[in-house]
Amino acid sequence: MNEPADKLRIDKWLWAARFFKTRALAVDAVESGKVTMGEARIKPAKAVGAGDHLVIRLGQYHFEIEVLGISNRRGPAPEAQKLYRESAASIARRAEIAANLKALPQPTFKGRPTKRDRREIERFESNTKSATKKSAWGDFE
Repeated sequence: MNEPADKLRIDKWLWAARFFKTRALAVDAVESGKVTMGEARIKPAKAVGAGDHLVIRLGQYHFEIEVLGISNRRGPAPEAQKLYRESAASIARRAEIAANLKALPQPTFKGRPTKRDRREIERFESNTKSATKKSAWGDFE
């Protein structure tokens, strides 16, 4: 367990750099292949040091980063951002994805259907069922 001070487990580093809220989430992401080092899958105990290149996939976003520093402590966000440098291509790609998602219309859900809505749904379903349930041998329900 005598690990040099310039290396740290990848799951601890991801947590300290604020990519994941908990170490358990960081471990799950590393184990499921959402974090790669040099285009190779890694294990949560893999040591990461300054100069390593990581690709982190969080949903639709892909972060291509270079590790600049090591921290065993989860500090404030400005301090965490000093631990890595994101490539310009990665920043541009994430901004483009964010703009595309913002341009999409947001679904508006009112919650539970009202009595009127429920009756319209039932009426629609009964009309579509009657059209699709007919066969050569008669109607079956």
